[in-house]
Amino acid sequence: MMGVTRFKLAVLTFCAVASSAGAEDQSRQQANQRVVAEFYQKAINDKDFEAAAKYLGPRYIQHNQMARDGPEGLHGFKPGTRGTAIVDIFRLENGKIVEHWDVHEDISAQPVNQNGMF
Repeated sequence: MMGVTRFKLAVLTFCAVASSAGAEDQSRQQANQRVVAEFYQKAINDKDFEAAAKYLGPRYIQHNQMARDGPEGLHGFKPGTRGTAIVDIFRLENGKIVEHWDVHEDISAQPVNQNGMF
């Protein structure tokens, strides 16, 4: 579908948790996963940046060198491409996204293998 970029979110959590971790920690982790999934749905799939902004903390630090800090940095979408494969890392405070890192690669029209991006 040339010209249409649609992202799907896979929330993967890599976390070393002591075996004595309590239910409160697990509950907080699940709540944070929901925040990120809902943020992705609004910002990336729906392109509803106003709705996505409610998931951001009062200070949103962006580590992507092509995006500004704050909610306005979300508007860097590039239509007309095959899309971009992205791995995102978020830091949350008090249930709000306050920091973001990503690694991204353009999706090739002629990949040299059939492994897919993920």
